[in-house]
Order: sequence, then C-alpha cells, then structure tokens
Amino acid sequence: MIRPARLIGAASVVLVTTALAVCGLTAADSPQSTTTTVQRASVVRVDDGKTIFRFETFGDEQLWTDVLRMHEVIATSVDPITALTVGLKVDVDALPASIIDALRSGTGVDLTSPETTIQLLKLNAVVGVKGTVSDTGQLTSVGITCALCHSTVDNSLMAGIGHRLDGWANADLDVGKIVALSTSPLLDDATKADFRTWGPGKYDPRHHYFDGTNIIGLPLNTPSLPVVIPPAYGLKGVGFETYNGDGPISYWNSYVGVGQMGGQGSFSDPRIGVSISQTPDLVTPRLPALLAYQLSLRTPKAPKGSFNQAAADRGEGIFHGQAGCATCHKGSTFTDVLSGADPSVPLLHEATEVGMDPTYAEKSATGMSTGIAAYRTTPLRGLQQRRFYFHDGSASSLLAVVNHYDALFQLHLTEAQKSDLVEYLKSL
Repeated sequence: MIRPARLIGAASVVLVTTALAVCGLTAADSPQSTTTTVQRASVVRVDDGKTIFRFETFGDEQLWTDVLRMHEVIATSVDPITALTVGLKVDVDALPASIIDALRSGTGVDLTSPETTIQLLKLNAVVGVKGTVSDTGQLTSVGITCALCHSTVDNSLMAGIGHRLDGWANADLDVGKIVALSTSPLLDDATKADFRTWGPGKYDPRHHYFDGTNIIGLPLNTPSLPVVIPPAYGLKGVGFETYNGDGPISYWNSYVGVGQMGGQGSFSDPRIGVSISQTPDLVTPRLPALLAYQLSLRTPKAPKGSFNQAAADRGEGIFHGQAGCATCHKGSTFTDVLSGADPSVPLLHEATEVGMDPTYAEKSATGMSTGIAAYRTTPLRGLQQRRFYFHDGSASSLLAVVNHYDALFQLHLTEAQKSDLVEYLKSL
C-alpha cells in the first residue's frame, strides 16, 4: 500500500487527436459555435465508444469462430448454468419481460440447455459475447468484446444476471477455462493446461498472441503467470495504465484488441517481438471513441455503510503520516507514475523495492527492453470493488496488503492502526 506494485490496466488506444481535428472545424467557425460543436462531438464520441466497448468485436470472430470453434462448443456444451459458473454475465435489460418473469418464478426457462444460451446470444444479452444466430436457430459465429473482461452486472435479478456495470473487472470470469474448451488443433494439451491454471478474475496477456492466422507463444510465455483483470474505470488523468508502465491506454487497447481478442487490425511492439498487420484495420479507427468512453467511466463510490467513517478519518492520518503511503500514492489519482522528471516516461518501482515477485515484470515490454523488473504504483480508488490485490492477486484482502507493507518497510503499525488504515482504503 505504501508503494503497491499493483496496476490498473485496461483494454487500450492510440492517443486522441485534438478536438478541432476530430470535429473537422475550420477557421470560419465562431468561438461560440466551435465550443458547441466540440461539446456535441464529445458526447457523440463517448456514445460511440460505449457501443464499441459493449458490442464491437473488431472482427475477432476470425479467432473465436474460425480458429477456436467456440460457436460449436457453446452450441453443444455451454448451457446457462455452465456459462454463469465460468463467470459469464447476462444483461437483464436485454431480456424481454416474459423471460424475466420466468427466471423470477424459476419455471419456463431451461437453464440446463445450450439452446437457451443460444437464445440469450440472439437477444444480445450475454455481456461481452456476440453471437450470430441463423433463422433456423443455429449459432453460426461468436466473438467477444471489451465488456467480456471489463464489465460485470449488479446481480439484481439473480447471481450473474442484472444491470451492466461497465468498467468493473469481471472477477468471476475464468477466461482460461473457457478457452480450454476449444477443440482447435492449434491449442495443444500443454497450452490448455496452462490456461486452466489461471482461475477466475485472472488472465495472462503475455502468454501468447494471435496474428490473424496462428496462435503464437511469446518469448517468455512459460510458465504462464496470470495477472488480475483490472477495472477500466477511474483512468482519467492516471497515465500509463498497465501494471508495468508498458504504455498508456492507447497502447493496451491496441495490443489487446488485435493480439489478445483476435480483432482484425495492426499492432507492433519490437520490445516484445510482436508485429501484426491485417487489412482492413478494424481496430485502430475505433480506438479514439473507445478511449473517450473509458475515460468517462467514473470510479464507483464506496457503498453507504460499507466502512467506519470515524476509523477512516483516523486511517487517513496514518496514510499520510506514519505509514507514508502518500509518498507514492499521490494526489487525486493516488499514483506517482507521472511524477518523474519526464512525464512521458513512467516512474516505476523495482520489484525488490515493493516486495513483489519480479516474474511478470520481467516478461513485460518494459522489463524486456530495460532488463529491470519494475511495477507502477497502483491508483487506489474503488478498492472495495476488487476481489484481489497486487498485480498477481497475491493479497486476498486489504488487511493483507497493509500487513505486507508493514513488514516490508518495518512500519511497526499497531493492530488498531492497521484496522483504521484499512477503513480509509475502503472509503476511497
């Protein structure tokens, strides 16, 4: 917590161009009309980004359908109960009233039939999964969107079914187990075994990539080391939104959209030896709008009654005082990643400095290019919404985080101080 090595990464993008260029304004526009046009364009861009975030596959059916054959797996093996068990979510707002009533009554909807899953896909109700269903009821293709990993639901109807919570990490999603269901000959048993070790809420983005044709292992892909799927909210003003400062949101959205989701597009990073070129590029043109929506997602406030206010007030003093957390968790973003001499270069902390396992940092783009295993200071907002802490999920509670740094930096906090500090962290 003083200098946590946990980062918030999200799917990521090319830098947004200036508002004038985006809106196509000319010198003839009056200042008043220019302001109005820019504001309207901003709203449109955020709305477009919301649609992209929720429903755009970027043509990644080329991976999930053509290579992994997941449409066949779903049609034969994935009933709604199985889907919910591996962390898939259902958007209640996409369901007709008749189905909602049937689910509430527990009758009329067969949750043990893959055909029901296909009907949910036809309704576009499975968060982050987009399926094409023929007139005869056959699932002919399937792809995924950003929302698969970076959205969940509020469980308002039942566990796994509710209103969307965009930007919230899906801590129940077992991506590895889902992909391991594939019958593709491109996935050998060893790779599937790696995937199955990930567990819910984790993913290894440096294990492999898809180049449009083949699934290719990265140089340091063994053993697999999954990291916590990060939230995509509260990113505005943070900077370098990956665990190791590999790049800004722009970098990560492009890398994930093309190389991990399997979208049809182009991405290149010599630091990790990845170069993908596909035409037409369905990813890059959509990145600015996607970024605008991501930056509009605000950090959820701590639920009322979820922390002790008096204890949190005391904990705030400890955070800024004896514990020294604010040394690295600076300002409103609670991170010092932009505090270096050159803001265009991320300020990172070596793994040994923060008591973290260096393995994942070593296989990051930053680690491979510099030879230094280092992590970015975690922005601390919205901590109550996370199920795991640190990049690898090695801390299961905020108290475990406090204990880690109390021992590492020999803070000598009392149990009461630790408790107060936890209450403050819960309030952020």
